[in-house]
Amino acid sequence: MSPTTTQFQRAINGCSSPPCSHHPRTRLLMPLPSTAAVDTLSHTHAVGPDQCCSAVLQTISAPPQTVWSVVRRFDNPQAYKQFLKSCHVIKGGGEVGSLREVRVVSGLPAASSRERLDILDEERHVMGFSVVGGDHRLSNYRSVTTVHPAGEGSTTATLVVESYVVDIPTGNSWDDTRAFVDTIVKCNLQSLAHIAEDLAKDVTRTTTTTTR
Repeated sequence: MSPTTTQFQRAINGCSSPPCSHHPRTRLLMPLPSTAAVDTLSHTHAVGPDQCCSAVLQTISAPPQTVWSVVRRFDNPQAYKQFLKSCHVIKGGGEVGSLREVRVVSGLPAASSRERLDILDEERHVMGFSVVGGDHRLSNYRSVTTVHPAGEGSTTATLVVESYVVDIPTGNSWDDTRAFVDTIVKCNLQSLAHIAEDLAKDVTRTTTTTTR
């Protein structure tokens, strides 16, 4: 992890108070790594007084296009989201406005989630979805994921940023909610890193074999 990325992560993890939870609209405070042009506009959220917001990032040793090829698949989130066991698109064909029904693995306080694709920008590598139903505790969950070169002009390393807003469940605190959701997002992004890095290695091996 590069120094700038470390600073970014510490800044996010080090928030001792919930600045996002007390304003009807706020920009998610994110000190951005100087080595990556992160799309701050995409990570600006409207946040209500009883909501929690946060962001998680992950560096990946794979080209941005390889990472994006996994992230963009609205129909196959379980490819890297370990807590999902199945997904069925119930409306649309992967365009904005499409709906999917995902089933959650056992052991979590949820069974299913119905989600709508809100953003799919192939040029800027931005994907966003919102939860619109299901059997779970994450009401009004909205997430945006952006994929960037990890350095200026980098074609071999990627920085992924995922931000979200969600209602704070009754009986839970801002910190409890953030800790729970952050843990899930971090696990997902770590899984994404492993999958994308394996895909990149496969491409390298295939290219090497072909050129021999």
